[in-house]
Formats: sequence, structure tokens, C-alpha cells
Amino acid sequence: MGKIIVVTSGKGGVGKTTSSASLATGLARRGFQVAVLDFDVGLRNLDLIMGCERRVVYDFVNVIQGDATLHQALIRDKRVENLYILPASQTKDKEALRIDGVEKVLLELSERFDYVICDSPAGIEHGALAAMYFADEAVVVTNPEVSSVRDSDRVLGLLQSKTKKAKEGQNIKEHLLLTRYDPERVSRGEMLSVGDVEEILAIPLLGVVPESKAVLSASNAGEPVILDETSDAGQAYTDAVLRLLGEDVPHRFLAPVKKGFFARIFGG
Repeated sequence: MGKIIVVTSGKGGVGKTTSSASLATGLARRGFQVAVLDFDVGLRNLDLIMGCERRVVYDFVNVIQGDATLHQALIRDKRVENLYILPASQTKDKEALRIDGVEKVLLELSERFDYVICDSPAGIEHGALAAMYFADEAVVVTNPEVSSVRDSDRVLGLLQSKTKKAKEGQNIKEHLLLTRYDPERVSRGEMLSVGDVEEILAIPLLGVVPESKAVLSASNAGEPVILDETSDAGQAYTDAVLRLLGEDVPHRFLAPVKKGFFARIFGG
């Protein structure tokens, strides 16, 4: 059986979909069979970041309601072999994600794929709860700011009380993914440090993704930023994938970038 991993956080705009796309792509590039699912019914952004929005015919809700088979709805990625995308519906309500229907789809996927990545919507309502309910592991994405960390702490409480594993007396393996990190702002006291966030949430650090223009550029191009191997964000996601697989990889991008002589003089 494949492993089901939910990528979640309480706050919107922290990079869940960007992270889901990059983690799924990174795992597939390592040779694993991977499916990534969009649980954000009504909005649907995963297909845009994966660059397959024009290929969507059927969606997650169509499969749950029996209007299409999983084979019909899954979209094979054109760049990375072994990677498939199951888009969300733009026209249905989140209540269409019936728990029994979600369970059936995830069971079928976990029998076929090594990893099933669930891209959760923001908040702690039905869609987010459905995304995390059957998870084996959780990647909690947060920005280094107080409101984002507080919302992530709330999500950790739900993972430990409202999921299937929790109700069976088991634990979900939790990982912390810190995004939009800016060491310069941390040094000025404008942003929480990695240590601050780790102390508050008290879960293992999977990765630190720096604030990077490459993320926006990749999203606009319909490509997961992990494919941009020259970017700091792409490299950070690659490191996170390796840690997810159990490798011991040192954390990078935690210290302010040292400016050159002319940059210090002219303020560059």
C-alpha cells in the first residue's frame, strides 16, 4: 500500500499547492509512482501550477459521484514519468467530498501508487478535514509569522484528534515545512526565526524554502519550482524530498546572504 501524505496549514497563501506540486514532482523524479490530488473544491489551482489545466476533462468529484473512473480523471504529467494529477472541481461545493467517497478514491490510489499527495485547502473546514482524515503523514506548511504559525498549531491539534489514525489511537507522522523564509528580515527582528517556529510547533523540520522570485515565475509558467534546479527554492524543495525519504541532508538558506564590496557601498 502506498503512503498518503497531506500537505496542510490553517492559513491560506503559505504555499501549500506550490509545496504539494514540488514534493510530488520530486518523489516521482526519484522513481516512485506518485499521484497528487487537489482537495480545494471550488477554486482548483493545482492544475495551473502543474501546467495541465487545459487537459482537465473529469475531476475528483466526478470520480466520487461515479460520473467518471479514476483512470479517466487522472492526468499524466508530460515532464515527469510516474506522476499523475487528480484535479478538483470548480463547480461543486466542498460538501461533495463525502468521506466514504474520499476513502474509496484514496484506497484505490494507494493500491496503485507509492505516494499519494493530498493538497489541502486553507482553513479547518470540511475540505481540509477530508484532505487530512486518511493521512499517514502530514507536511504542515507555515510562513515565519505569528498568525501563520498559530494557525498551523491549530491544524496540528486536528491532526492529533480528528483523523482516522488519531481515532484508532495511532499517530500521524508530522513534518514542518517553513516557506517564504528571509534571513535578512529575521536578523532585523521582522520575522520569526527557524528556531522560534520549531519551538512553538515542536515537530521535526522537513525543510526551509527561502523567499524567492523563482516560485512566482515557475507558477506563472505552469511548472513546479523544484524543476528549476538553479533556484534556491527549487534546491530547498529537492532537499525536503530527500529528507522525506529519510536521508540526512543539512539545511541551507538559513543565513543572510553576504553582500559584496560594491553592494555594501551602493546599497545593492
